[in-house]
Amino acid sequence: MSEHFRAFSFVDRILTDEVGKSIVGEYTIPSTIASFPQSLVSEAIGQCAAMSSMKAVDFQFRPVAGIAGGVDFCRPVQPGETLRLEATLVKADEEAVGYGGVATVDGEPIVRLHDCLGPMVPMAEFDDPEAVRARYDLLKGEGAEVGVFPGVPEFTFETTGLVPGESAEAFFQIPATAPFFGDHFPRNPVFPGTLLMNLNLQFVSSLAETLPGGGNWKATGMSDVKLRAFMPPGEELSLQAQVEEIEGDKATIFVQSRKGKRRNSGARVLLSRS
Repeated sequence: MSEHFRAFSFVDRILTDEVGKSIVGEYTIPSTIASFPQSLVSEAIGQCAAMSSMKAVDFQFRPVAGIAGGVDFCRPVQPGETLRLEATLVKADEEAVGYGGVATVDGEPIVRLHDCLGPMVPMAEFDDPEAVRARYDLLKGEGAEVGVFPGVPEFTFETTGLVPGESAEAFFQIPATAPFFGDHFPRNPVFPGTLLMNLNLQFVSSLAETLPGGGNWKATGMSDVKLRAFMPPGEELSLQAQVEEIEGDKATIFVQSRKGKRRNSGARVLLSRS
């Protein structure tokens, strides 16, 4: 069975779409998977916004991950819960989509996105325009089959350097093959930025464990998130994290990934100690 629209698609239904302006959708997290990271909730909001933006340009272009001014992690989400996805678009043309949005469960915020911008690329280079058009029509109509997402593999990094309470370095190799590449994207596989986001959060958490004063640190958000380059299957990345500020029970850690000398992503992770 094809992995397209199954292995990395997080909108089951479009409830309303004022094309190019605002969209509301929903996604039910399969009860059969072990977990659904908040980074994938961010992905779901972005995919919902992408649907409206692709409709606005007649499916000739599609957005890819770019920048996010801010991401708020409000609470974890559980398998079996249904996300309501809302996005407001401030730009939707052949150059880029600009949007903000929120995912909620029974009215309770899960993740908020602020000031996001995704550059547009030619649809035909990454996916079949007619297949994506048909997917949009399905979501606007009867809705897609729920519960088909099988989850994603657990990714691990190899720590290569650590100065406790100050900085850390690690190595990560993107898998050469994985089911989600059949969905992201069929004609030009790219490692999803939100999976890198989740890996970076795990990496930052390992550094946070060494911060002075002890306690349990958790990520409450991210700012200045930038994805600068596509990450193909099999690519090797170096991860670097640097503590920027500690003030009471709050901390900020800058994290970046590099391919050789070239930085391909960066973000500030905001943490709170309990």
